[in-house]
Amino acid sequence: MPTSEPPAPRRVVLIVDDIPDNLSLLHDALDEAGFAVLVATDGAAALSRAARQQPDVILLDALMPGMDGFEVARRLKADFTTAHIPIVFMTGLTETEHVVAAFDAGGIDYVTKPIRPREVIVRIAAHMQGARQMSLARNALDASGQATLAVRMDTGELVWQTPRARQLLAEFAPPDGARAPADLLHWIESAATARTAGQTVLPFSLTVGDRRLVLNLNEQTPDGEWLVSLREESDRASIEALVPAFGLTQREAEVLYWVTKGKTNRDIGDILGLSPRTVHKHLEHVFAKQGVETRTAAATLAINRLKAGGD
Repeated sequence: MPTSEPPAPRRVVLIVDDIPDNLSLLHDALDEAGFAVLVATDGAAALSRAARQQPDVILLDALMPGMDGFEVARRLKADFTTAHIPIVFMTGLTETEHVVAAFDAGGIDYVTKPIRPREVIVRIAAHMQGARQMSLARNALDASGQATLAVRMDTGELVWQTPRARQLLAEFAPPDGARAPADLLHWIESAATARTAGQTVLPFSLTVGDRRLVLNLNEQTPDGEWLVSLREESDRASIEALVPAFGLTQREAEVLYWVTKGKTNRDIGDILGLSPRTVHKHLEHVFAKQGVETRTAAATLAINRLKAGGD
């Protein structure tokens, strides 16, 4: 019998409000629209549920007893596990200072009370789509092993990082929570100014022992976030980058790396403690995975991939 496609997982909305009538109204409307709905009635519960269950968007009441919505948003954005989640504020406050406070705290939008469910649904669906596209881009970077991060300059916030970028930054310049290191912020500011003026943008480098981390400024997103790529310059880092690039084993990546340095099979065997015949067998596997037939072609592909990783 033909099998049907499994239903797509429902997108998850976390509603944070201390008023039961508001929760009930939004819960029913979102549920009928096909969303999975989580609720929290105070700031502490919101922080816990967001970290544990990773909703696709958060509808956050601005004024609650105890920890208000602005503080909840700041704490969510200060935690790298929740910083990527879009926050839409719900507020009866329409004065300019309150709207500004919502955006300063990390909100991407706001809706005014009394709540109009259809308007809320349209707004969060649009923000979910944008967040989903960004998530797909991040996942593609993660899968390729590239180290990339995004910085929001007005707050100094590390909006998101690929796992490799998070690892490198922790090793070279541990951030203060979700805030980017001060030296990195200063460099982005000066590099962005230089780019606007049509000047050459120089990379930023950090050194720990015999290891060197090089950062390059990429483009600015429509949301005003700067993308930065990171590349460690060392033999070890280059070998690790070749593994996901071509689907190699660790040993195959080591052999290929030394081929890019012009080493013969005997040289590589001496470096890695292998016989020349074993090196040759590893190279055969490398050629097959790269779809090439010669050492020169294999080395060229590897060198180009290593260069691209830092662009």
